[in-house]
Amino acid sequence: MSVAGGGAHIVVLPGDGIGPEVMAAARRLLDELGAFEVEEQLVGGASIDAHGTPLTDDVLAACRAADAVLLGAVGGPRWDSRGPGSPRPEQGLLGLRKGMELFANLRPVRPIPALLDASPLRRERIEGTDLLVVRELTGGIYFGDSGRRGDEAFDTCVYSVTEIERIAEVAFSLARRRVTSVDKANVLETSRLWRETVERVAAAHEEVDLDHMLVDNAAMQLVARPSAFDVILTENMFGDILSDEAAMLTGSIGMLPSASVGAGGPGVFEPVHGSAPDIAGTGRANPLAMFGSVAMMLRYGLDRERDAARIESALDRALEGGLRTPDLGGSASTEEATRAVLANL
Repeated sequence: MSVAGGGAHIVVLPGDGIGPEVMAAARRLLDELGAFEVEEQLVGGASIDAHGTPLTDDVLAACRAADAVLLGAVGGPRWDSRGPGSPRPEQGLLGLRKGMELFANLRPVRPIPALLDASPLRRERIEGTDLLVVRELTGGIYFGDSGRRGDEAFDTCVYSVTEIERIAEVAFSLARRRVTSVDKANVLETSRLWRETVERVAAAHEEVDLDHMLVDNAAMQLVARPSAFDVILTENMFGDILSDEAAMLTGSIGMLPSASVGAGGPGVFEPVHGSAPDIAGTGRANPLAMFGSVAMMLRYGLDRERDAARIESALDRALEGGLRTPDLGGSASTEEATRAVLANL
């Protein structure tokens, strides 16, 4: 354990690929802010190599006891080639979500003014976009009964009223003006229950408008008029797809942070990008999504809004000053990007 002063206790999980590189940059940012106790642990492929499992009971216990958890990335081809039934790095992430009861994934999408021209969409289409995807994280088809029978395969989607109510409450508590609930109620019974339940929750939040949108239409509207959205509320699989689509509005998935939170315990904060094993060790990893994840941790996990805003301002100023990593069409290294942000903090 290394200590950066007293105060909040943060468990950091560097993980695999570029995870340790962007986490090292995040540690420097935390050192600048001060007043944190930082404990580093293994997860994912690194934990498989050391312990034979992607998440040990001791690491899960440490995460539960922390004030917040900061995660780099997990996975990579070196663990994909092992035989069926072998542990996979991604199981560590799923184990964290389940073991810490993290049922809500938050993905903010706010294109930075200096990068508007990096988006695949025209500048005038994405200007003013500032939305939040609230995805249910522990139910639905990813966690339902699945298997094979002869030449058939099945995956079962199940949702309860309680699961829908608690994720809807998160969405309405974070909305400024409107929640857009996304479902497939014209086809799926789970979506009809979803819609009915969200409407009941909305009745207790009269200050926030509610509209419903079918998922196929939502996918189109995210491209056609992204600035019209405030909070998008949706179930697990739809949220998985739509949040990645929304991520590309910024021009690079390497720019986006995320948070997974639950009912009062510590949350897990991580960049949206993967472990990018093709550039691991080259010094080319973009640390900016990791910095954004630190900001989300400070805002949603540690109630330090001022420090979160300082980081976001430093990111904006560094990019306005010309900072561009390779994924943004430039040549700045991880080290150069880190120094640029710290200089503007």
